[in-house]
Amino acid sequence: MLKARLLKSVDRWFGTALVHLVPKPMPPPSGAIDPHSILIIRPGGIGDAVHLVPTMQTLRRHFPDVAVDILAERRNAGAFVLCPAIRQVFLYDQPGQLLQVLRNRYDVVIDSEQWHRLSAVVARLVRSPVKVGYATNERAGLFTHAILYSHDDYEVDSFLRLLGPLGITNASLPETAWLKVPDAARQKVTRLLPGGDERPLLALFPGASIAERRWGAERFRAVAQWCHAHGSRVVVVGGAGERDDGTRIVEGLDALNLAGCTSLAETAAVLQRAAVVVSGDSGILHLAVGLGRPTVSLFGSGIAAKWAPRGPRHVVLNKNLPCSPCTRFGYTPPCPYGTRCLNAISVDEVKQAIETLIGNCET
Repeated sequence: MLKARLLKSVDRWFGTALVHLVPKPMPPPSGAIDPHSILIIRPGGIGDAVHLVPTMQTLRRHFPDVAVDILAERRNAGAFVLCPAIRQVFLYDQPGQLLQVLRNRYDVVIDSEQWHRLSAVVARLVRSPVKVGYATNERAGLFTHAILYSHDDYEVDSFLRLLGPLGITNASLPETAWLKVPDAARQKVTRLLPGGDERPLLALFPGASIAERRWGAERFRAVAQWCHAHGSRVVVVGGAGERDDGTRIVEGLDALNLAGCTSLAETAAVLQRAAVVVSGDSGILHLAVGLGRPTVSLFGSGIAAKWAPRGPRHVVLNKNLPCSPCTRFGYTPPCPYGTRCLNAISVDEVKQAIETLIGNCET
């Protein structure tokens, strides 16, 4: 997260200046675009990466022979392992790999970053005749095709609109799972969660990238105790940062804490087995949605219209307080109200949502 904050600071101080120093691109060639190679730029977190995958899959359906490369960050690159449509993943925050991308030539560059300017500068510098990106600020002048963006549109739909200049205008959210778990990850999770246990599996993710999106380990523990008492198997997932919370959540229960024990692909393999996934607004939540799993999500500071799961297999708990959502332009300010938007969501509400989803799965 320190590197992510550093990149944002660099963008804030130098991005605006660079946008005005870099020459504007030449007009694109006339006629229909028939790309053979495409670079998609995707800095940011896991959630952005997961929501971008349907766009890449749509590209491959319309252009079966196209080679799609990704320029990602180290913190979200693992998510692209779950998308077989990609040829190669480069790292935006690794200078050597960034320089390699700048030496390549592509037919189309798509910058999927929403706000920050440095990725737009990179898109301009990559050798390509067609450059597509969002017209959210000064960055718009660096693209041959600048696309409108709204806070109130589901992120999958926003990403799909980037394909408009390529003649793809009727794409929509996939009705089924759009992520594919690698076989090696599934095999490892089979050893961690052996078969034979018929109880429904409840996956809990207590973490979040910022404090304003954490519901609290004690509440998750109360949910775990209730699930255990009602005949469900509980597993806590997450990274090393959730390890201690996971230990508190499962203490004294016949439950498993896998936080810090699995890679991102292996975590996806765990989620794929879950009857229900409970999480705040996080990358793990979006992984579960991309895997087609039912979810109970806890929203407050985040923009539900943009990030909350869609459809009857998902329950979104959101108190819609006057002060929320407070996230804007990718930034969530420190909460002066003690994160009351999340604290107002009760354990009983989460229990009821789990019951509803499990009941729907059984009917």
